[in-house]
Amino acid sequence: MAAKIYTNKDATLATLKKKTLAVIGFGSQGHAHALNLKESGMNVIIGLYAKSKSREVAKKLGFKVMDTADAVKAADVIFVAVPDTRIPAVYEKDIAPNLTKGKTLLFSHGFAIHFKTIEPPKDVNVIMVAPKGPGHTVRSQFVDGKGVPGLIAIHNDADGKAKKIALAWARGVGCTRAGVFETNFEEETVTDLFGEQVVLCGGASALVKAGFDVLVEAGYQPEMAYFECLHELKLIVDLMNESGIAGMRFSVSETAEYGDVTVGPKIINESVKNRMRKQLKAIESGKFAREWIKENENGCKEFNKIRKDEARHPIEKVGERLRGTMSWIKQKKLAKGAAQASYVSASK
Repeated sequence: MAAKIYTNKDATLATLKKKTLAVIGFGSQGHAHALNLKESGMNVIIGLYAKSKSREVAKKLGFKVMDTADAVKAADVIFVAVPDTRIPAVYEKDIAPNLTKGKTLLFSHGFAIHFKTIEPPKDVNVIMVAPKGPGHTVRSQFVDGKGVPGLIAIHNDADGKAKKIALAWARGVGCTRAGVFETNFEEETVTDLFGEQVVLCGGASALVKAGFDVLVEAGYQPEMAYFECLHELKLIVDLMNESGIAGMRFSVSETAEYGDVTVGPKIINESVKNRMRKQLKAIESGKFAREWIKENENGCKEFNKIRKDEARHPIEKVGERLRGTMSWIKQKKLAKGAAQASYVSASK
């Protein structure tokens, strides 16, 4: 049985019209939700810690900015838009002491609730609205009169209105324009982590680097390896995104399609799927979450070392030089602390 798709007709902004909505954090998802809700006619305030560099950015965009604790006190719905590993500290210090009966806590990812790094009281709603796209896309699609698909989930329905609030928020940020599906916190968290680690980020980047390495080790030019293993990946992913795997195969040459269906299963075979299954179990059991939380508690020393090592891979140097010749590719300077500013500028 196909899942129900919720659209604008299933959600009303009137549910939120007389409420104060607090967005805690002003990064990728935070700024997009805040701007979209504001332009949907909602009363939105921003909660940030005292020395946050995002304060001035939010003020310039017309928001009332408050200390996190004060924003939680003033709000009826509180969107916790800070990184997963920082949620416990923010929750304990500023959110929990100011939660009162009838308020609603909202998340865009289920990590903190599913893995119980925080445990909200039973007399508040706990819901999720998760757009299936990065913040700048949530924003740009909304500005264009469109929306990205989204998920909603209800963890705790304290007042019987949790689903209505979730759907109203989803409408306010534009998701019901595209379609919203209902899930639960466990399913969203597990599938999201699995997709990131095994396919979208971990799997794809490892496959690209492995292909590049094999060609270079065999004596082929790094530039050719880059074009064939990384650059052209966008073409294939775009075709899959637009028309599915079958549509992609229809669009490429017969030689490419034959190589796809006969060689692909030899590369991504049952042994790979078994390792995927093993990682799924590590996610389901909480092993990955515990590992990631511990890494943060230790100052991310190993994580930062891996980051530096990965940045030195030859594919990065070759790619940087080749991308400099491609005028159609918008060059982005990725600097720590500058991400949210670039997200905001992209939304204008």
